[in-house]
Amino acid sequence: MLAVLGFITVVLMLVLIMTKKLSPLVALIAVPVVTGIISCFFFVTDPENAPDVIDAAANFKQLGGFITGPAGIGSVAATGVMFIFSILFFGILTDAGTFRPIINKILKVVGTDPIKICIGTVFLAAIVHLDGSGAVTFLICIPALLPLYDALKMRRTTLATLVALAAGTMNILPWGGPTIRAATALGEENVASFFMPDLPAVIAGLIAVFVIAFFLGKAEKSRLANTEGGALAVYVEPELSEAEKALLRPKNFWINVLLIVAAILCLLFSGFAPAVVFMVFYVLATVINYPKVKDSKERVDAHAKSCLMMCSVLFAAGCFTGIMKGTGMITAMASALVAIIPQTLGQFFPLIVGIIATPASLLFDPDSFYYGVLPVLAETAQGFGVAAADVGRSAILGQMTLGFPISPLTASTFLLIGLSGVELGEHQKKTLPLAWLVSIIMLVVAIITGAVAI
Repeated sequence: MLAVLGFITVVLMLVLIMTKKLSPLVALIAVPVVTGIISCFFFVTDPENAPDVIDAAANFKQLGGFITGPAGIGSVAATGVMFIFSILFFGILTDAGTFRPIINKILKVVGTDPIKICIGTVFLAAIVHLDGSGAVTFLICIPALLPLYDALKMRRTTLATLVALAAGTMNILPWGGPTIRAATALGEENVASFFMPDLPAVIAGLIAVFVIAFFLGKAEKSRLANTEGGALAVYVEPELSEAEKALLRPKNFWINVLLIVAAILCLLFSGFAPAVVFMVFYVLATVINYPKVKDSKERVDAHAKSCLMMCSVLFAAGCFTGIMKGTGMITAMASALVAIIPQTLGQFFPLIVGIIATPASLLFDPDSFYYGVLPVLAETAQGFGVAAADVGRSAILGQMTLGFPISPLTASTFLLIGLSGVELGEHQKKTLPLAWLVSIIMLVVAIITGAVAI
């Protein structure tokens, strides 16, 4: 029953969000709370001391702890802090006019051709994601490119999709979370050796993402041409109001650029949590550009709405994951999926896992899948003479790699859509089919090259 409730929770939440019947904030709280209350009649209250006892009243009392505990809001608290101070940091630099000359320079390099801009977006996101951190990638790429997309009236969903696809493909690298988890769960001591057979598939995936960028850019170009009566809009630097001009700090341009570079370097190499980095650099940005207390408070007030919206959705996602994990629904879903795979298909386990890997990211967080589901799948496959490593290499081609920037179970997804200003359902509808396509392309290449044997 817990498995059924888990699938109902995920499917119902996604349907409500994607059909815009409920906002993500409401759906992420309301749906799991209702199903969580129902689940109180089905999960064991104290599995360690009383493995067969179900006490609905005691379970109900635990729901609050599931929501606020380390698997729930506790798991996203640091990310929430990062959201707040990253928005304030980039907001202050935007108010000071730091990005205006940068945008103009980018326009001179890529022009106003949407195709070149889309391809450049993928290139930038792929390079930045070499560190393996989705949060860092989104924090660097989206604020830098969003003004350019807005200036040319390109769709923000296109930006979010391309950054997600590039980051997702690069997330398969050996130092990426999913690959490390898969190797650890399967007892592979050398992560690099485990990953290397998948390298041709990853290269093929990146090529596929660049091809997708070309076609999305072409579609944008066609749309903009039709919108402008047959000609692409020419970017004209918008006029600022007197209030906006008063906020500009042109003398601080290079100082602000150094702040951005220093913040990026700290994110990549300092070892400090992103929340700490942005707290420190917010202080530096506001003291340098708006040292007066009155001005500083006004800048916080100006960006408070963005902070509130992003953090509220993030904490709602913490509510969702906390209930799903605490009640045992995710574990039950994993067992159910393993049980429904016919034994006769055992030799095709790597193919099955590869096909479902990306959409499975909507159901399982990386820890639950790689430490819970994958070992069971691998052990079952070994009974049919299939190597566990083949199952693992198949899984990392989609599960929480290409799937992580669309999953409601990862904080990075909400960072991506929050910075891009797009809705979760809108982002998922556009990105999921393309992410799944890239994943399948990589799976086919992996099979052809022998990285995944069936």
